[in-house]
Amino acid sequence: MNYIVISPYYPQNFQQFTVELANQGMTVLGIGQEPYDQLDQPLKDALTEYFRVENLENLDEVKKAVAFLFYKHGPIDRIESQNEFWLEQDAVLREQFNVFGAKPKDLKKTKYKSEMKKLFKKAGVPVVPGQVVKTLAGADLAVKKIGLPLIAKPDNGVGAAATFKLENAEDVERFKQEWDHETVYFFEKFVQSGEICTFDGLTDSQGNIVFSTTFDYAHTPLDLMLYKMDNSYYVLKDMDPKLRQYGEAIVKAFGMKERFFHIEFFREGNDYIAIEYNNRPAGGFTIDVYNYAHSIDLYKGYAAVVAGQPFPQAHMAPLFCLATSRRSSSHYVYSEEELLEKYRDNFKVKKTMPAAFAELQGDYLYMLTTPSREQLEEMIADFGKKAD
Repeated sequence: MNYIVISPYYPQNFQQFTVELANQGMTVLGIGQEPYDQLDQPLKDALTEYFRVENLENLDEVKKAVAFLFYKHGPIDRIESQNEFWLEQDAVLREQFNVFGAKPKDLKKTKYKSEMKKLFKKAGVPVVPGQVVKTLAGADLAVKKIGLPLIAKPDNGVGAAATFKLENAEDVERFKQEWDHETVYFFEKFVQSGEICTFDGLTDSQGNIVFSTTFDYAHTPLDLMLYKMDNSYYVLKDMDPKLRQYGEAIVKAFGMKERFFHIEFFREGNDYIAIEYNNRPAGGFTIDVYNYAHSIDLYKGYAAVVAGQPFPQAHMAPLFCLATSRRSSSHYVYSEEELLEKYRDNFKVKKTMPAAFAELQGDYLYMLTTPSREQLEEMIADFGKKAD
């Protein structure tokens, strides 16, 4: 099997996908813009060939690279980056070279929030009222129809970027003034719940879920953006059956195959409201957080699925796994040394956040496991407690 990895070097933790694909006996071919000498040695060892392009965003240049690798190594079986930034380009390349996986037409339902909402409804999952906004008159109509407070997000956007919270007439006017009037927005009713959770996992080549999990955010992505809070989230030991029912129905409705998924929900009382479907793993180091929580290796698991083998099951009971960040510019009550000593039996790893994530999420990320919800809450408080 010939597998092309787009951007095999970045993000660094995703290099392990390439290593495990090669361990399955696949011919793994890389296309990236970093010089070959910059690649880590395990990545070099895993790649049969690396084609360096001047600009990975230049589609014509990347197409020529794929064509060359096709000519040299034969038909290409997979093209994948696992990265939000390259999803659309990956799909275009798959269509051009007749490769298995999501094509541009398949991405419409995962790119546009308005399209997602249609499929959430089809899956029988609760959603809040929403409306596409393309004009100033459309904005006024949406405000009148849905009512304040509202959240205004780009219909085709990622995370909390360019998001506005509209609570009163002044907020609506500010949005109108700052809006470029070209970006199509999606207005939806603001949900008062501060609890956001996920249904995440992986499907095989037939679309069957082979792994699923859930995590809670200690703070919403919007709060992280607005108030520069320290990011904390944690994988849960157990999943609410209702959340699993909703998540599985959504995965079936979207019909994606051999892909990771990351679906966000508001938790409201004993029910859930679907927010967003992401056609990829959760960002940053979250795959590593899943691995620690479930005592598995999703890099190996994904490679096994691509090779048509069974997904390797865990042999240990799940734990809570906390991922909590700190900022180098903040002053905390407890030093890193004190915390790592206190939680030495829980601590797994410290990661330096890439610059692309640091401003929003913090400079350093710590991962810790525990079987106890009480200790989990204590760890969140201890790592996040700021000095006066």
